[in-house]
Amino acid sequence: MRDIEELVSNKKYKKAIIQQKLQSKKNTVAYVTLKDKPRVLKWFVPGFKRQMKVEYNILKKGANKINIPTIFEMDENNNVLVTNYIIGENLCDVINDKQTSNKEKQRLMFLLAEWFNDFHNHFKEIDKFQIRGDSTLRNFILTDRIWGVDFEESRTGRPVEDLSEMCASILSTDPMFTKEKFQLCKLLLERYNEFSPGRIINANNEISYRLLEKIQWRPDDEEILRKYSKKIKTDGLR
Repeated sequence: MRDIEELVSNKKYKKAIIQQKLQSKKNTVAYVTLKDKPRVLKWFVPGFKRQMKVEYNILKKGANKINIPTIFEMDENNNVLVTNYIIGENLCDVINDKQTSNKEKQRLMFLLAEWFNDFHNHFKEIDKFQIRGDSTLRNFILTDRIWGVDFEESRTGRPVEDLSEMCASILSTDPMFTKEKFQLCKLLLERYNEFSPGRIINANNEISYRLLEKIQWRPDDEEILRKYSKKIKTDGLR
């Protein structure tokens, strides 16, 4: 992966001061100050221009209605998106922190269900849904509310795909597959179903599939992922 220092050596970004490099599997992302303003630079790898435009369109159409970053620029020459920086805690860290009370985690599941419902409703076109894609805990930030970030994998799909992927993320982050984690997933699905009854169909099969998908990235966890994938497909979130 390219380093952010390479980008800020570019004439256009030479005044950017790197504050923090941010986690990203594919692209180069950093929190910077640009003209004394807090900004995020997301530098897409070559060949990802389509994904950059997908994310740009989501941010442009949704920022005034949903808790997502504000887009300032799409620099097509350098494959860079410039957005505002959201100061908060990564939701993955909050959910998996032993110091976070169960009551607070339950509250966060309600907020997360509400966020997904707002996203799906905002981008719905007649009988087609735009889903956020890559729905993992790492792609959400907690302030006084929940914010979604990273939309390059957004696409047309079914809401259950987003919710099942989030459940798989909750279950498979450390500590994995605890009783509490199963309860949180049930709360998430139940709350979303209260907002939009009938959208979440065959969730157990979808979650099972999403867990198996993770094996390609986490071969060391293959045994436990297969075990719980089978269990959820058979018994559900018990």
